[in-house]
Amino acid sequence: MKPVVSIGTEDFEAIRTGGYFYVDKTRFIKEWWESGDMVTLITRPRRFGKTLNMSMLDVFFSNQHKNKGHLFENLFIWQEESYRQLQGTYPVIALSFAGIKGDSYETAREGIIQVIINLYAKYRFLLQGDLLNQQEKEYFDFVKPNMPDAVAALALHRLAICMNRFFGKKVIILLDEYDTPLQEAYVSGNWDKLVAFIRSLFNYTFKTNPYLERGIMTGITRISKESIFSDLNNLAIATTTSEQYATCFGFTEDEVFEALDQQGLSEKREIVKTWYDGFAFGSHKDIYNPWSIISFLKYNKLKAYWVNTSSNRLAGKLIQEGSPDIKMAMEDLLEGKSIETPIDEEIAFNQLDGDEVAIWSMLLASGYLKVESAPRGVSDYDDPGDERYQLSLTNREVKRMFKKMIREWFGDKSTRYNDFMKALLAGDVDYMNQYMNQITLRTFSSFDAGTHPSKDAEPERFYHGFVLGLIVDLASQYRITSNRESGLGRYDVVLEPLEKNKKAIVLEFKVMNPAKEKDLRKTVKNALKQINDKNYDEELLAKGIAKTEIRHYGFAFKGKEVLIGTDT
Repeated sequence: MKPVVSIGTEDFEAIRTGGYFYVDKTRFIKEWWESGDMVTLITRPRRFGKTLNMSMLDVFFSNQHKNKGHLFENLFIWQEESYRQLQGTYPVIALSFAGIKGDSYETAREGIIQVIINLYAKYRFLLQGDLLNQQEKEYFDFVKPNMPDAVAALALHRLAICMNRFFGKKVIILLDEYDTPLQEAYVSGNWDKLVAFIRSLFNYTFKTNPYLERGIMTGITRISKESIFSDLNNLAIATTTSEQYATCFGFTEDEVFEALDQQGLSEKREIVKTWYDGFAFGSHKDIYNPWSIISFLKYNKLKAYWVNTSSNRLAGKLIQEGSPDIKMAMEDLLEGKSIETPIDEEIAFNQLDGDEVAIWSMLLASGYLKVESAPRGVSDYDDPGDERYQLSLTNREVKRMFKKMIREWFGDKSTRYNDFMKALLAGDVDYMNQYMNQITLRTFSSFDAGTHPSKDAEPERFYHGFVLGLIVDLASQYRITSNRESGLGRYDVVLEPLEKNKKAIVLEFKVMNPAKEKDLRKTVKNALKQINDKNYDEELLAKGIAKTEIRHYGFAFKGKEVLIGTDT
C-alpha cells in the first residue's frame, strides 16, 4: 500500500509515527557524526528538508527521546549496532529562527528572546534537586522578555552549563534557519543592529562554550565571517558547491523516480524532470526540491509549488534595485541562456546594493540559479576568487517565478501592464504614453540603486526593468534581441514575430541630452532616426518580413518624464 503524502509536516517523529511518505535521509546522521567537526554550518535553499533533518537529529540524539529508537527501524542508520546504542544518549538544545521575520530590530530581537525563553521553560525541570548550584538556578529567573543583551547573549551558554551539570554530559546544539532574521533585517534596513546582537549570541554559544559536544546550524546563506562569525574559527562550512552532505538535503533523481513509482505515477517521470529538476550540490546534479515533489505526489498536478511558498522579497529587491547589467543578465537568463561570473559564497549583505558578484552568489545560494559547469580559468597560481562559474535559472518553476515577479513590478491596478503590451502591438501610442507616465511616477522610487543612487542612473534602471517586462510577456510570441550599450542613451530592442500575421517591432530608448535636444519630442525624433540610420530593420527584412510590417517606436525620457513616438 502506498504511504500517505503529508504536506507541511516537518516533525520527524510525526512522519514516522503516522507512517507518512518519507525519503530516508538518516545517512546524514552518520556522515555528520563521523566528520568530527565541532560546529557545522550547512546552507541549502528554503524548503530543502533542513528543518526535517534537524528534527531527525534531535530525535536521534536527544535523551528526551531515548525510548524512540523504533522510529529509525528499517532506515539506513539502524543497520549499525554502534548507532543503535548511540540513540537517545545526549542532552540536546534544539531551536529555530525560522519564524523570526520582524520588520524592525526590536521585533526581531523580541522573537529571538522568546525562543530562548521557551527553551528555559522546557528545561525548567533542571531546577529539581541539588545538581545545579544556587547561582545557576537563579539564572532561570533572569531570562525574561526585558532581559539586557548581556544576559540574552549568555543564555544558551548558561543553559548548556545547567544541562551538562544535570545530565553529566556535554550538550549538542541544533540551530535551524539561523539566517532568517538576518535576511529580513537586510530587506527591512535593520541589518547593523541585529548583526551585533547575533554575533555576541553565537560567540558565547558556539565558540567560548566548553560544555558544547557538537553544534550544527542550517540556513540559506553563508553570511560573511566578518559579519557574525568573526570569533568562530571552529566552524566547518558546507555550501551548495561543497561535496560534503551533497545528497543529504533534497531528493536525488533516483529517489524521485522511486517515489513516483511508489505512488503509481511512473509515466510522469519526464515531465516532472522538466519542471522540477535542476539543482546541483557539489558534483551531484539532478537534485530536486522536496517541497515541489511532495506537493506533486499529493496533488498530481504540475504547478510552481516551491516558488510560491514565500514572498521572494529578497530576490525581488536584488533585481529590481540592481544595476542595468544585472537586468541585462536577467534578460539572458529568462531567454534560457547562462551567465558567467565569479562566485563568493561568503555573503556580505552590506555589499548587495552594488556588488554584482554578491547578488549572483545570493541568488545561487537561494536556489534561483544553478551551476551549469565547473569553475574554469584558474591555475595553481591564481586567486580562487578568480574562478568563473556558468550559471542559469534552475528550472521551469524558477523561470515562472521571475516572470510573475517582473509582471508585478508593473502591475498597478489602474494601469495594467498587459494593456500596455496590447497597445504596443496595436500601435496605440496615446495609451502607451499615458501608461508609461503613470507607471513611472508610481513605481520610480522602487528602481533606484540603493541608499544613495545616482540621479542620472535612476531612469536607466527603471527602463531596464521595463525591458525585462517586455522579455517576459512577449517571449512566447516574439524572438527578442537587443543591442545593448553600457551607460545612458541606448537600449534598442527588436521583436521578430514567431507568427507571420503579427507585425515586427523595433524599439529605441534614449535619455534626453539637453545640450543637443531642446525637448523630449526632439529626443524621440533622434531615436527614430537612429533606427533608420543604423538600419535596424535589416535582419527582419532578410527574413522576408515586409517593410510595411515593421513598426518603429522611439522612447525618450528625462527623469520621470516619458514620451513615446512612432514613424510608422
